[in-house]
Amino acid sequence: MILEDLHTHTSYCDGKDSPEEMIKEAIKKGLCTIGFSGHIFLTYGTSWCMSKDNTERYIAEINALKEKYKNKIKVLCGIETDLYSDEDLSRFDYVIGSVHGFKVGDAYFEIDNSAEVLRNGIDRYFCGDANLAAEHYFCSVVECIKKTDADIIGHFDLITKFRNKDRLFDEAHPRYIDAYQRAVDELIPMNKPFEINMGAISRGYRTTPYPSVPILKYIASKGGKVIMTGDTHAKENLCYSFEKFENLANDCGFDKVCYAEDILSNKHRKK
Repeated sequence: MILEDLHTHTSYCDGKDSPEEMIKEAIKKGLCTIGFSGHIFLTYGTSWCMSKDNTERYIAEINALKEKYKNKIKVLCGIETDLYSDEDLSRFDYVIGSVHGFKVGDAYFEIDNSAEVLRNGIDRYFCGDANLAAEHYFCSVVECIKKTDADIIGHFDLITKFRNKDRLFDEAHPRYIDAYQRAVDELIPMNKPFEINMGAISRGYRTTPYPSVPILKYIASKGGKVIMTGDTHAKENLCYSFEKFENLANDCGFDKVCYAEDILSNKHRKK
């Protein structure tokens, strides 16, 4: 059983609970480690991101809680960065690199809002060509990880978030497959684990984790790594469905799952 969750959101951004409430719940559930990963400040998507002032308070509070609970649980102060952030990442214990939207010319194409917004964006910016949108998206994920040198690759196929409601993408289409495979091929040499992310399940959008099984199998075939995360926005969802999907990595061909100590030791080696 995996007893840690490194992808969590609090009331500092779009989560429901305070950091201390999350920590208390993590202790109650028997977790060894909890990592906080608030959404970094962005000029886009400000409704779900931390403000600059909130970021400072977030860092200060979590560092204080590290000390307060050091004899009960390991607490880490991480961040979920995005492609268009220029914030200083050196102050965080680890970084999750994610793409929630990308620029098309001067416009910002948001992929994480709703199925309707996503479909309208595909029609508007890509003349209805969903595969073209997917190609741009996966290229943006590679660009994000290269730019930020993030420690974890966040919800790699987030663009399929609304697949249960609206099948916008034919995930078996050769262009879609080629798009994600080219991205994986570029990311593998960076030695970053891909999330097996439960966030869309706990929030009712999907019934399976990110990324899809075919993508996970391709990552494994290329020698990639994975880490299991909850993408938790409420304390009751810490480690959501980990028990249900704990064998998924092995079934897809991975020898093991990465943990916080792997992330931190790899980060230390880079310095």
